Amino acid sequence: MAAGLMTHVAGATVEVHSAGTRPGTAVNALSAESLREIGIDIIGEVPKPIDPDVLHRVDLVVTLGREAVVDRPGVRVVNWDTDEPSEHGIDGIERMRLVRDDIAARARLLATELLTDV
Repeated sequence: MAAGLMTHVAGATVEVHSAGTRPGTAVNALSAESLREIGIDIIGEVPKPIDPDVLHRVDLVVTLGREAVVDRPGVRVVNWDTDEPSEHGIDGIERMRLVRDDIAARARLLATELLTDV
């Protein structure tokens, strides 16, 4: 979700890669639906593990959630730990919309930071 939102926000000005520390076997259908609502199509995407070659080339790693840990000396790592809606009784597509909107806001801030530093 984060890579799709970052690409949507920053366009071709920022190189974005997506990978997981423990990737699933398929894209979450509700996540894909929530992104489709704002014009982002990730249906053709496949979850994949972190590529060590890519990890050695990047300047910044953004992790999502409390469990994702990436240790790469010399690379800035930022964790986006969203306030999990399901812990407040919010599930289904509404949960995904809240998570999507939180990540989108963070992506906009990050894009502004990265593009200002250029």
